[in-house]
Amino acid sequence: MLKPFRIGLRLVCLGVAALFACQISVKSAGRGRLSGSVESIPAREVGLVLGTGEVLPNGRVNRYFRYRIEAAAKLYHAGKIKRFILSGDHASESYNEPADMRRALIAAGVPESAITLDGKGLRTLDSMVRARDVFGVEQFTVISQRFHVQRALYMAKHLGIDAIGFAAEDVPFSFYVRARELFACVRAVIDAQRLPQQEAKAPPPEAHQPEKIDVTL
Repeated sequence: MLKPFRIGLRLVCLGVAALFACQISVKSAGRGRLSGSVESIPAREVGLVLGTGEVLPNGRVNRYFRYRIEAAAKLYHAGKIKRFILSGDHASESYNEPADMRRALIAAGVPESAITLDGKGLRTLDSMVRARDVFGVEQFTVISQRFHVQRALYMAKHLGIDAIGFAAEDVPFSFYVRARELFACVRAVIDAQRLPQQEAKAPPPEAHQPEKIDVTL
Protein backbone atom coordinates (compact mmCIF):
# COMPACT_ATOMS: atom_id res chain seq x y z
CA MET A 1 0.00 0.00 0.00
CA LEU A 2 2.87 2.37 0.75
CA LYS A 3 4.56 1.98 -2.64
CA PRO A 4 1.71 3.48 -4.74
CA PHE A 5 1.39 6.27 -2.17
CA ARG A 6 5.10 7.07 -2.41
CA ILE A 7 5.00 7.03 -6.21
CA GLY A 8 1.99 9.34 -6.16
CA LEU A 9 3.67 11.68 -3.70
CA ARG A 10 6.80 11.83 -5.84
CA LEU A 11 4.74 12.63 -8.92
CA VAL A 12 2.94 15.42 -7.06
CA CYS A 13 6.25 16.84 -5.84
CA LEU A 14 7.70 16.70 -9.36
CA GLY A 15 4.62 18.45 -10.73
CA VAL A 16 4.82 21.23 -8.16
CA ALA A 17 8.55 21.61 -8.79
CA ALA A 18 7.89 21.87 -12.54
CA LEU A 19 5.26 24.55 -11.98
CA PHE A 20 7.62 26.73 -9.99
CA ALA A 21 10.55 26.03 -12.34
CA CYS A 22 8.47 27.34 -15.24
CA GLN A 23 7.51 30.43 -13.27
CA ILE A 24 11.15 31.15 -12.40
CA SER A 25 12.18 30.71 -16.03
CA VAL A 26 9.48 33.08 -17.25
CA LYS A 27 10.22 35.72 -14.62
CA SER A 28 13.93 35.69 -15.38
CA ALA A 29 13.22 36.83 -18.95
CA GLY A 30 12.24 40.25 -17.63
CA ARG A 31 15.53 40.99 -15.87
CA GLY A 32 16.97 44.22 -17.17
CA ARG A 33 14.10 44.67 -19.65
CA LEU A 34 11.21 45.54 -17.36
CA SER A 35 10.61 48.86 -15.64
CA GLY A 36 7.88 50.48 -13.63
CA SER A 37 9.37 53.98 -13.91
CA VAL A 38 8.24 56.36 -16.63
CA GLU A 39 11.41 58.38 -16.18
CA SER A 40 13.88 55.51 -16.57
CA ILE A 41 12.29 53.38 -19.29
CA PRO A 42 13.84 53.93 -22.75
CA ALA A 43 11.68 55.60 -25.38
CA ARG A 44 10.26 53.37 -28.08
CA GLU A 45 8.20 54.27 -31.11
CA VAL A 46 5.50 51.66 -30.46
CA GLY A 47 3.79 50.40 -27.32
CA LEU A 48 1.85 47.14 -27.28
CA VAL A 49 -0.97 47.26 -24.72
CA LEU A 50 -2.22 43.78 -23.81
CA GLY A 51 -5.97 43.55 -23.49
CA THR A 52 -8.38 42.66 -20.74
CA GLY A 53 -12.05 43.34 -20.16
CA GLU A 54 -13.07 46.79 -18.99
CA VAL A 55 -15.73 45.47 -16.62
CA LEU A 56 -15.70 42.37 -14.42
CA PRO A 57 -18.55 39.81 -14.52
CA ASN A 58 -19.87 41.30 -11.27
CA GLY A 59 -20.20 44.70 -12.94
CA ARG A 60 -17.26 46.34 -11.18
CA VAL A 61 -14.54 48.21 -13.00
CA ASN A 62 -11.59 45.97 -13.87
CA ARG A 63 -8.57 47.58 -12.21
CA TYR A 64 -6.20 45.66 -14.47
CA PHE A 65 -7.80 47.48 -17.41
CA ARG A 66 -7.77 50.88 -15.71
CA TYR A 67 -4.14 50.65 -14.62
CA ARG A 68 -2.96 49.54 -18.06
CA ILE A 69 -4.68 52.52 -19.66
CA GLU A 70 -3.21 54.89 -17.05
CA ALA A 71 0.26 53.46 -17.68
CA ALA A 72 -0.05 53.77 -21.46
CA ALA A 73 -1.28 57.36 -21.21
CA LYS A 74 1.60 58.30 -18.90
CA LEU A 75 4.14 56.87 -21.31
CA TYR A 76 2.58 58.73 -24.22
CA HIS A 77 2.45 62.09 -22.47
CA ALA A 78 6.04 61.64 -21.28
CA GLY A 79 7.18 61.12 -24.87
CA LYS A 80 8.22 57.51 -24.22
CA ILE A 81 5.73 56.04 -26.71
CA LYS A 82 4.46 57.60 -29.94
CA ARG A 83 2.02 54.99 -31.20
CA PHE A 84 0.06 52.10 -29.72
CA ILE A 85 -1.12 48.70 -30.81
CA LEU A 86 -4.09 47.76 -28.62
CA SER A 87 -4.27 43.98 -28.76
CA GLY A 88 -7.06 41.91 -27.28
CA ASP A 89 -10.18 39.87 -27.81
CA HIS A 90 -12.93 41.12 -30.12
CA ALA A 91 -15.28 38.21 -29.53
CA SER A 92 -18.45 40.02 -30.58
CA GLU A 93 -19.95 43.43 -31.18
CA SER A 94 -20.74 43.63 -27.46
CA TYR A 95 -17.26 42.52 -26.32
CA ASN A 96 -14.37 44.36 -27.88
CA GLU A 97 -11.29 44.85 -25.70
CA PRO A 98 -9.27 46.90 -28.23
CA ALA A 99 -12.17 49.29 -28.90
CA ASP A 100 -12.73 49.77 -25.17
CA MET A 101 -9.03 50.49 -24.68
CA ARG A 102 -9.08 52.99 -27.56
CA ARG A 103 -12.01 54.86 -26.07
CA ALA A 104 -10.29 55.00 -22.67
CA LEU A 105 -6.99 56.16 -24.12
CA ILE A 106 -8.65 58.90 -26.15
CA ALA A 107 -10.38 60.05 -22.96
CA ALA A 108 -6.90 60.15 -21.37
CA GLY A 109 -5.64 62.50 -24.07
CA VAL A 110 -4.07 60.11 -26.59
CA PRO A 111 -5.07 61.03 -30.17
CA GLU A 112 -6.92 58.42 -32.19
CA SER A 113 -4.31 58.79 -34.95
CA ALA A 114 -1.74 57.25 -32.59
CA ILE A 115 -3.81 54.09 -32.04
CA THR A 116 -3.99 50.85 -34.01
CA LEU A 117 -6.41 48.08 -33.03
CA ASP A 118 -5.74 44.35 -33.10
CA GLY A 119 -8.86 42.38 -32.31
CA LYS A 120 -7.20 38.98 -32.74
CA GLY A 121 -4.88 39.11 -29.74
CA LEU A 122 -6.68 36.26 -28.00
CA ARG A 123 -3.55 35.22 -26.11
CA THR A 124 -0.30 36.89 -25.16
CA LEU A 125 1.49 34.79 -27.77
CA ASP A 126 -0.98 35.92 -30.45
CA SER A 127 -0.43 39.57 -29.56
CA MET A 128 3.36 39.25 -29.74
CA VAL A 129 3.40 37.31 -33.02
CA ARG A 130 0.86 39.61 -34.68
CA ALA A 131 2.74 42.76 -33.65
CA ARG A 132 5.75 41.37 -35.53
CA ASP A 133 4.18 39.53 -38.46
CA VAL A 134 0.97 41.47 -39.12
CA PHE A 135 1.92 45.01 -38.10
CA GLY A 136 5.60 44.74 -38.98
CA VAL A 137 6.98 45.91 -35.62
CA GLU A 138 9.97 44.09 -34.14
CA GLN A 139 10.92 46.61 -31.46
CA PHE A 140 8.32 47.80 -28.96
CA THR A 141 7.35 48.26 -25.32
CA VAL A 142 4.85 45.81 -23.81
CA ILE A 143 2.44 47.41 -21.34
CA SER A 144 0.52 45.41 -18.75
CA GLN A 145 0.91 44.26 -15.15
CA ARG A 146 4.35 42.93 -14.18
CA PHE A 147 3.43 39.23 -14.17
CA HIS A 148 1.83 39.57 -17.60
CA VAL A 149 4.72 41.54 -19.09
CA GLN A 150 7.18 38.93 -17.83
CA ARG A 151 5.36 36.27 -19.84
CA ALA A 152 5.29 38.54 -22.90
CA LEU A 153 9.03 39.18 -22.64
CA TYR A 154 9.66 35.47 -22.29
CA MET A 155 7.78 34.92 -25.55
CA ALA A 156 9.61 37.84 -27.18
CA LYS A 157 12.95 36.25 -26.32
CA HIS A 158 11.97 33.06 -28.12
CA LEU A 159 10.42 34.93 -31.04
CA GLY A 160 13.48 37.09 -31.66
CA ILE A 161 11.57 40.29 -30.87
CA ASP A 162 13.38 43.24 -29.31
CA ALA A 163 10.85 44.03 -26.60
CA ILE A 164 11.06 45.81 -23.28
CA GLY A 165 8.26 46.04 -20.74
CA PHE A 166 6.50 48.61 -18.63
CA ALA A 167 4.76 47.36 -15.50
CA ALA A 168 1.43 49.02 -14.86
CA GLU A 169 0.19 49.33 -11.29
CA ASP A 170 -0.64 45.91 -9.96
CA VAL A 171 -3.80 44.56 -8.36
CA PRO A 172 -3.61 42.38 -5.22
CA PHE A 173 -3.61 38.74 -6.34
CA SER A 174 -6.40 36.41 -5.34
CA PHE A 175 -5.64 32.71 -4.97
CA TYR A 176 -7.40 32.12 -8.30
CA VAL A 177 -5.18 34.64 -10.13
CA ARG A 178 -2.02 33.20 -8.56
CA ALA A 179 -2.98 29.66 -9.58
CA ARG A 180 -3.96 30.73 -13.08
CA GLU A 181 -0.67 32.56 -13.52
CA LEU A 182 1.32 29.48 -12.48
CA PHE A 183 -0.33 27.45 -15.22
CA ALA A 184 -0.02 30.34 -17.69
CA CYS A 185 3.74 30.23 -17.13
CA VAL A 186 3.76 26.50 -17.87
CA ARG A 187 1.84 27.11 -21.08
CA ALA A 188 4.28 29.87 -22.05
CA VAL A 189 7.21 27.48 -21.64
CA ILE A 190 5.44 24.80 -23.69
CA ASP A 191 4.54 27.35 -26.38
CA ALA A 192 8.16 28.51 -26.54
CA GLN A 193 9.33 24.96 -27.15
CA ARG A 194 6.75 24.50 -29.91
CA LEU A 195 7.34 27.82 -31.69
CA PRO A 196 9.36 26.39 -34.63
CA GLN A 197 6.59 23.91 -35.42
CA GLN A 198 3.85 26.50 -34.89
CA GLU A 199 5.50 29.04 -37.18
CA ALA A 200 6.11 26.40 -39.84
CA LYS A 201 2.37 25.65 -39.80
CA ALA A 202 1.30 29.30 -39.66
CA PRO A 203 -1.91 30.06 -41.60
CA PRO A 204 -1.78 32.08 -44.84
CA PRO A 205 -1.95 35.91 -44.60
CA GLU A 206 -5.32 37.41 -43.78
CA ALA A 207 -7.52 38.39 -46.70
CA HIS A 208 -7.81 41.93 -45.36
CA GLN A 209 -4.33 42.50 -44.04
CA PRO A 210 -4.06 45.44 -41.59
CA GLU A 211 -1.64 48.17 -42.58
CA LYS A 212 1.83 47.81 -41.16
CA ILE A 213 2.89 50.51 -38.74
CA ASP A 214 5.40 52.97 -40.15
CA VAL A 215 7.87 53.44 -37.32
CA THR A 216 9.67 56.18 -39.21
CA LEU A 217 6.86 58.69 -38.67
